[in-house]
Amino acid sequence: MTSQIVKSVLEEAKKHNAKRVDGVHLVIGKLTFLGLEQVRFAYEVLVKDSIMEGSKLYIEEKDGVVRCSNCGYEGCLKYEDNPMYHVPTPTLNCPKCRGVVKIVGGKECTIKSVKLAI
Repeated sequence: MTSQIVKSVLEEAKKHNAKRVDGVHLVIGKLTFLGLEQVRFAYEVLVKDSIMEGSKLYIEEKDGVVRCSNCGYEGCLKYEDNPMYHVPTPTLNCPKCRGVVKIVGGKECTIKSVKLAI
């Protein structure tokens, strides 16, 4: 995922004849299950010896959002803390009526903005 982000930013920088990239702002949904520290580490490795080296990476984390077709609930999803999984896991049951919900947010990984030096 991080290599695709770096590739996309470099392509955009090339379109604008940028001398360097000063910053990249990402929005990563919690339901992508991407480790933010791993993304930061991979970013630092991947930008070495490029016009992105030394750029600042900003990561905005977005909560998961679900919608229930049963009762109309839309909002945060319910998490279950099962010791077997070592981390709280999201459930696909409505917090209000226990119906099955559809995920409508929190799965995205997008480049919100890029700061270029031209």
